[in-house]
Amino acid sequence: MEDSRIPVTLLTGFLGAGKTTLLNRLLTDEAGERIAVIVNEFGEVGLDHDLMEISTDDVVLLSSGCLCCTVRGELSETITQLLARRTSGEFDFSRIVIETTGLADPGPILQTMLVERAVSDATRVDGVVTVVDAANGPATLDAQFEAVSQVAMADLVILSKTDLIDYDQIIALEARLRGLNATARIVPAVRGKNISDQIWGLSGLKRNVQAANAISWVAPVAAGAGQPKPDPLANLSGFGTSPKPAAQFSPHDARIETASIIIDTPVTDQGFDDWLNDLVRRKGPNLLRVKGIVFLEGIPNPFVFHGVQNVFDPPVLVKDWPEGDQTSRVVIIARDIPQSELQGNLDALAKHTASA
Repeated sequence: MEDSRIPVTLLTGFLGAGKTTLLNRLLTDEAGERIAVIVNEFGEVGLDHDLMEISTDDVVLLSSGCLCCTVRGELSETITQLLARRTSGEFDFSRIVIETTGLADPGPILQTMLVERAVSDATRVDGVVTVVDAANGPATLDAQFEAVSQVAMADLVILSKTDLIDYDQIIALEARLRGLNATARIVPAVRGKNISDQIWGLSGLKRNVQAANAISWVAPVAAGAGQPKPDPLANLSGFGTSPKPAAQFSPHDARIETASIIIDTPVTDQGFDDWLNDLVRRKGPNLLRVKGIVFLEGIPNPFVFHGVQNVFDPPVLVKDWPEGDQTSRVVIIARDIPQSELQGNLDALAKHTASA
């Protein structure tokens, strides 16, 4: 069954990272697909005036057919009102982009998308995209933990302004970012060029998800141009924790830890429920993201699950799955929890297999 919910992309990044430049490029490149952009204030966004056609108190219509609206009250209210105007035929769009303020923590926004029933029934999170200024990013990561959290929660990291620094600096920054988030793709971009075909369809949690999409969403990304492994189904033996950044990096980096596990045999359903409930009860506030593909005993296909802090999406069954593979893969990205404790928690999950 096709997923008819409107895909929502969360576009985040610290002040001056280049979110607005990327957004203007997307609104230009995606003329064939109408996008609704939600921002805090029009003045903060700096939309290209050449794109604008009609402006009202809370909506700017663009020449591309896209539109931009401001948050009025709670985000959930703005989304609900925007969807109602789409249903009435007042506006037409096929996806939503939420541009956050530079200081925003993506967690509460993702939770809103999951908790508010009117929103979650009509929309789905398509991915978290974090823009990092390649020239000033290291200093920002040193000074601002919000910037570190934005990277840790991303599905895709876009390195902006890579034309302003040399190749060795780019490689060093990529290594640092990969230490914060091993599963996010890292893609360099100059003024948002050639990025629009890589920013959509990131999440592995959708009703019609393909096996390769689900696996690439939870598997670590190989170093080198931010591209995933050529065949994510072929070899995941390197799946595991990423090396932490070098000691000269900010103490903020050390607050983020990632742990992951591969389990070769199905997990009992009661064991998985007990494990997840215990994890959320004890560590919920510090769980930035928990995601995975899990086989349960007696069920031939796996399901994908995902959560932010103590709020989880409904799991999705993966129908398109390679025969003979019953491998579960789980990733935890957390703050202020020792890596050894995270790994020990995952090891406890492995004890709940049918063969254990």
